[in-house]
Amino acid sequence: MTLDLTRIRHVVLDLDGTLYRGDRLFEVTIPFLARLARLGIGHTFLTNNTSRSKSDYVTKLQKLGIDAQESQVATPADTTITYLRKQLPQVTSIAVLGTPSLCQQFEEAGFTVGWDAPGAVVVGFDTTLDYERLCRAAYWIGEGRPFLATHPDLICPTDQPTILVDCGALCACLTAATGRQPVVLGKPDPSILLDLCNRLGLAKDEVAMVGDRIYTDIAMARRAAVPGVLVLSGEATKADAATLEQPPELIVADVGELGEILENARTVGARP
Repeated sequence: MTLDLTRIRHVVLDLDGTLYRGDRLFEVTIPFLARLARLGIGHTFLTNNTSRSKSDYVTKLQKLGIDAQESQVATPADTTITYLRKQLPQVTSIAVLGTPSLCQQFEEAGFTVGWDAPGAVVVGFDTTLDYERLCRAAYWIGEGRPFLATHPDLICPTDQPTILVDCGALCACLTAATGRQPVVLGKPDPSILLDLCNRLGLAKDEVAMVGDRIYTDIAMARRAAVPGVLVLSGEATKADAATLEQPPELIVADVGELGEILENARTVGARP
C-alpha cells in the first residue's frame, strides 16, 4: 500500500508502548495529541488489554493528563461481544477468565456470567487469576464449549521488574490442557478497524493504525488494508522491523516523530 500522509484524517492509537509505558507517560505524547488537534486529525485509543473497562481507561488516561472520553476508547471486549451476538446467538451465559471489570462489561451487554454450565468460555487478561478458575475454564473447554480469547498478546508491557502473563499465554496453557485452540479476537483481527472506518465514513487510506507491536498492531493494519505505523518506543525494535518481508508503511522512533511527519506532509505535500 502507498501511504499518502496528506490523506490521513484519523489515527488509531495503541496505548501501552505507544503513548505510555506502564504508568509512565512518554514526553512526546501530549504534544503529539495537541498537534493532531491542530491539524484536524481525529484519534481513537485502541488497546488489547481487557483487564480494564473503558471507564477505567478514561480514568487512567485522564490521570496521565490525556483528555479522553469513553467514546474514544475501544477494546477487544467490544469485538468479543459482537462476535457472541452474531456468531453464537444461542449463547446467553458465559464463563469469563478475566477481571471483575471485564465480567461487568459482559453483564452490561446482557450476558449471564458464571461457571454453572456456561454456553461459552471467554479468556481475557486476568490479573485476578486463581488456580480453581483456570481449572474450571479448562473443564468447560474440554467439554466442547466455544473457546474465545479476547486477544492474542502473550505478555503485557510494564516498566516494572516482572513479566505480566497475558491472555495469549493463558490460552496456551488451556490449549495444552485441552487440545483445543481458541477463536482469537482483538488485534490483529481487523474487525475493529473496519468497523471504525465505516462508522466514521472514512476510506481505508484516510485512517492509520499506530502501535509498537508487529504481530498485533501492524498485522491488524495489514489485514484491514489500512496504513500501519510502527513506533519503536515499545516492544518492537529496529532490528525486528528489518526482518519483515512486508514492512509497515512507516516506521518512526515515537509518536512525536509521527506528528512532525504528519505536519510536514500537510505543509509541503510530501510523501515518505
